[in-house]
Amino acid sequence: MKWRDVFHLDLSSEQELVLVGAMQTALVGFLFVGLWERNVGVIVNTLFALGVTFLPGIFEHDYSVPLDAGLVLWITGAVFLHAWGTVGLPGVGSFYANVPGWDHLTHTLSATLVAAVGYSVARALDEHTASIYLPDEFMLVFILLFVVAAGVFWEVLEFLIGLAAQLLGADAVLTQYGLGDSMMDLVFDMVGGVVVALWGSSQLSVVVQHLVAKLESSRPRRG
Repeated sequence: MKWRDVFHLDLSSEQELVLVGAMQTALVGFLFVGLWERNVGVIVNTLFALGVTFLPGIFEHDYSVPLDAGLVLWITGAVFLHAWGTVGLPGVGSFYANVPGWDHLTHTLSATLVAAVGYSVARALDEHTASIYLPDEFMLVFILLFVVAAGVFWEVLEFLIGLAAQLLGADAVLTQYGLGDSMMDLVFDMVGGVVVALWGSSQLSVVVQHLVAKLESSRPRRG
């Protein structure tokens, strides 16, 4: 199996809709659990995840961004697992708090999404204008720096939200478990970045070409 086939799924549009719809239905169920338990963290994280699951359809239908089934399920699955982690299962509780490695899994998946966005935009700009040149050897460095920067921002956000919740006596929407946990999160963020660096050039090539075409169409024409 080649790298470009790792996330390529031979699914029809109907099969893709069924799988995405199943995850969206589960997310609605998670939302009701959060409302029943009056858990602000579950409610906010589930609403965020549910909103993200509609983005691929918006990109495809409103902006004509080409996304195959693998990319759609990759995006949807990443946010679904994050939301599920806040809910967990009856008798088990939150996966984040009770399942070893769940946090690392979701951080890695989330990091691949962030890295994919950074890669696609950078590569599109590289191909669009001669004033920007990003050699293939540098892309790994760029993706890792981009992912780590986003990861640091996220960890600071988690800390500030936790601090604000503590001061206000409210439930924290995001939870930080200490400096060691933050460092491990950044390590797995880099793992996600490496995955995209190895696989992104082929899997995201269609998206990159679409962005290049959009940039070319918006270029001012000389009279």
